[in-house]
Amino acid sequence: MKNLGRRTFSRLAVTPLLAMPAVTHPGAAAASSPGTARTGADQRTETIRAMSRAAAYMDGTVSYRGGYVWNYLPDLSVTWGEMEAKRTMCWVQPPGTPSVGHSMLDAYHATGHEVFYRAAERTGLALVDAQLPVGGWNYIHDFAGGKSLEDWYETIGANGWRLEEFQHYYGNATFDDAGTSAAAQLILRLYVERGDRRFEKALDRAIGFVLAAQFGTGVADGGWPQRFPAYHGSVSRMPWPERRPSWLPDDVTHGMEDGDYTQHVTFNDDVLGENIKFLLMCVSALGRRDLIAPVRRAMECLRRMQQPGPQAGWGLQHLSRAKHGRQAGAPAGARSYEPRALTTHTTQTNIQQLFHYFRLSGDRKYLSRVPEALDWLDSCRLTERQIAENPLLAGRTHPTFVELGTNRARFVHRFGSNIRNGAYYHDYDHRGTLSHYSAGRSVDVEGLRDEYGQLASMTPAEVAKMRARSPLVSDAPIPLPPYFSPRDIQLSDLLRDAPLPLPVVSDAEAAALVAGLGDRDHWLTRLDAVTNPYEGPGARKPYDGKAYMSKNVGDLRDTSPYNPQDPPAEPPYQPREAPLGISSAAYVANMAKLIGYVAQPAG
Repeated sequence: MKNLGRRTFSRLAVTPLLAMPAVTHPGAAAASSPGTARTGADQRTETIRAMSRAAAYMDGTVSYRGGYVWNYLPDLSVTWGEMEAKRTMCWVQPPGTPSVGHSMLDAYHATGHEVFYRAAERTGLALVDAQLPVGGWNYIHDFAGGKSLEDWYETIGANGWRLEEFQHYYGNATFDDAGTSAAAQLILRLYVERGDRRFEKALDRAIGFVLAAQFGTGVADGGWPQRFPAYHGSVSRMPWPERRPSWLPDDVTHGMEDGDYTQHVTFNDDVLGENIKFLLMCVSALGRRDLIAPVRRAMECLRRMQQPGPQAGWGLQHLSRAKHGRQAGAPAGARSYEPRALTTHTTQTNIQQLFHYFRLSGDRKYLSRVPEALDWLDSCRLTERQIAENPLLAGRTHPTFVELGTNRARFVHRFGSNIRNGAYYHDYDHRGTLSHYSAGRSVDVEGLRDEYGQLASMTPAEVAKMRARSPLVSDAPIPLPPYFSPRDIQLSDLLRDAPLPLPVVSDAEAAALVAGLGDRDHWLTRLDAVTNPYEGPGARKPYDGKAYMSKNVGDLRDTSPYNPQDPPAEPPYQPREAPLGISSAAYVANMAKLIGYVAQPAG
């Protein structure tokens, strides 16, 4: 096996950053024991100094022209975003460049120290450079230029079996994974902070991009596609190998059932919610009342796309226009491992969005069909047998995908060993599912019912008081939240005087984080995955085994990331410890705790 441990990668945690454990150097415990922890003003001063050292190291040493990827070897010899990256790249997709920039600006708000503002400013200017002429952002940017970026797509990107969004270069911008939204929010914050004209044009272009990309007619009116502008050469079907394993059932379904999914109305990764959030921030901070109409259209689109009962949920994507005899607004098949179906986690997210819409508008129509959606979620829970027979479903309550009409769960699998000889398929078999895309989700139906009950029982006076605090109604400017990195900003956080609590951090916890920097001025953490180096395309020779079926990676020619402690059971793979590295996500998480510590009142 060639250099298997040399390539590392860290995925964005699906849990809130503050739920992550403190990331410290192995020797930090002794240096930060409760008996030696300092208290009071002295420790606050020491903590701010440590934060300044960490920020300066990230800005001056780790970043490339102010831009960040996700992970780095300590000597910066190899870097990674969602896949291995060139040193000249930055990753716009969180927890990359915008995430670190927001953290820097948060630290400035907590301390008033210019070192943090200068770092945030430099990161914002990196995003200005990365902004596409159309006004949005791609997942990644290469400061070395377009040829270098295309080379990456043709090599590393093209061979990441499970990362279909990186297998082709379209040259357009994406709303996926909150990349454009997170970048635009940072540009907005930096412009509002000091009125810096260097960010004004980029901000105007970002607003214009969000408006131009919004569907304007029919059932799709108010929604957004995953990518914009449309690229007419985009892939609409993934290959289905002629020679397939002997064990593959005959009745499986495969492929992108509704063609190029990037042009459908997209709910995946809360595209609608993220764009609404950015536009509302512009309403609040810039007084852009003209943006209220697009926001209301988007809110109506989400409500309109809810399917009729008894399957009153949503899919990841919905057809923006009639296609193949199916009506506009119907759930659409997306990537080859996302079948045409309703999705339980998307339905949960959209219910929560409807709660936010009610808080912002005071209009009970946004609550009217929530009970139907909750009843549907109750109707399609995982069975005890399904959970018992598939370890990957442990702790889950619902299948990810539910078939239209039958209400049966559909499960996704794959065969082969790499992108050239393998493919994804789906059927009703709950065993042998993917590890990189969970077949089950944890949906808190009871919690959603409780929240619905609380909102539905509000009196007219309570609703009117709440509505008066909304940027949809208030003509007076509403300040943006001062902190974006401790947790994701929700739409309801944009109400005037909405509480946004910071993490409560003890003296001992703060001291441990400070000690974890050591004399390096950066935190080291175990990176949770490794990748194979690119060494050419994979072989087309069929693979009849199942070693890669439920693993994050295929054979050694697959550039997808995977857990080094749980590799495929196929030589020359063997379990090994993950390497230490510098993680942007860990930096943001640790700084969020220290921001909470220095910003909290004394005592």
